[in-house]
Amino acid sequence: MKHLPNGISLLRIAGSIGLLFCNITGWPFWVLYTLCGISDMIDGRLARKLHAETRAGAVLDSVADIIFVACCAFRLLPVLEIPAWLWIWAGVIVFIKTVNLVSALTVYKRFCFPHTPANKLTGLLLFLAVPTMFWSVIPIAIVAAVATFAAVQEGHFNLHAGWPF
Repeated sequence: MKHLPNGISLLRIAGSIGLLFCNITGWPFWVLYTLCGISDMIDGRLARKLHAETRAGAVLDSVADIIFVACCAFRLLPVLEIPAWLWIWAGVIVFIKTVNLVSALTVYKRFCFPHTPANKLTGLLLFLAVPTMFWSVIPIAIVAAVATFAAVQEGHFNLHAGWPF
């Protein structure tokens, strides 16, 4: 049972890769998308409940998140009409998160992926907002605002508070 949370993260990676082979207008894409999103919400909770939290599990969860976002982006970005200002904002967020990773590598001699409440909220909001992007950019702009805060907060924890990873 102690390996169940990591197994769920591995299944999210497999499901994310499966998204690459699904038509985004078909139900298999959205079923996989939903299962991957739900798995992201339960693996950490399950690890805490089973007392199976490990650094490796936290890193695996972060890697699974990155792969999920990357696979969704690869499939969805070509068909979405995203305004230039939102691309710039996304670039700023990526820049801040990259600086955080490099800073953590410099300070702690390893990459750090803090699972802050703001990062968790960003993931949940992104999961919920992606399907609405076909109709409106407002939900994704809200996600961008929360993600910006989360990225800045992550940098603060990495460099000042010694976030426990």
